[in-house]
Amino acid sequence: MEGQIVKIGIVKCGNIGTAPLIEFLFDERADREDLDVRVVGSGAKMGPAQAEEVAKKILDFNPDLVIIISPNAALPGPSKAREILAQSNIPTIVISDQPGKKAVKDIEGKNMGYFIIPADAMIGARREFLDPIEMAIFNADLIKVLSVTGVFSIVYREIAKVIDQIKKGEKPELPRIIIDKETAVKVAGFQNPYALAKAMAAYEIARNAASLTVEGCFVIKEMERYVPIVAAAHEMIRIAAALADEAREIEKYGDYLLRMPHHKTGEVLTKRKLIEKPKRQE
Repeated sequence: MEGQIVKIGIVKCGNIGTAPLIEFLFDERADREDLDVRVVGSGAKMGPAQAEEVAKKILDFNPDLVIIISPNAALPGPSKAREILAQSNIPTIVISDQPGKKAVKDIEGKNMGYFIIPADAMIGARREFLDPIEMAIFNADLIKVLSVTGVFSIVYREIAKVIDQIKKGEKPELPRIIIDKETAVKVAGFQNPYALAKAMAAYEIARNAASLTVEGCFVIKEMERYVPIVAAAHEMIRIAAALADEAREIEKYGDYLLRMPHHKTGEVLTKRKLIEKPKRQE
């Protein structure tokens, strides 16, 4: 339906690296005329009570599409939010990290879509190591990895298809994607093979860092052992961010960095050269 405004409701239960900027991936210049977005979050907590509250609150917005994003979508809190949203029959997409893969069967059973992002690594949440500044730096580095390697590109481009289907009055086909290294870098559109390899390395380092934080937070009990383990994971994310930055710089040096801005109508445009206008995709 031409001129229709699609209302997107975003529910944040806790935090993963994709969460802080998710709503801005759809309207980076704040000039889209076809979208109206609202965000409701539970803060750092993600228990059933908080999840129920934010899920019910987003329904007050009467959205056409709901995105729910959380660590480990199989936990009781995110599961409670899905239960509530499933009753509304509003198209819903779940975004979660590697542990969230355990919820895929339940998500599919509720006719919801999903993105599972193994490289969206858990933070090293040990009190002896993690303070507010370390938390912020970790997320800044992780956001760079997820941005450059193509993870964010997959998310906003696939959701763009859903938005377009809703605008046309069609029943949307919701994405069900586990984002691995090859899927991610393919969408990122690298032209230089060294840039692609560096981005792939960044993705894999982040994915493996998640194993260390899980080990350091939940498996190892001795402080003298778990502190170096979670610190090592944060060092891995720092190096992954540096590799991602190198990959993007290589593409810039050749003047073929892929940029895909939104038109105010919502259409995704594309360009390579710095000094050229973005064009409609063929």
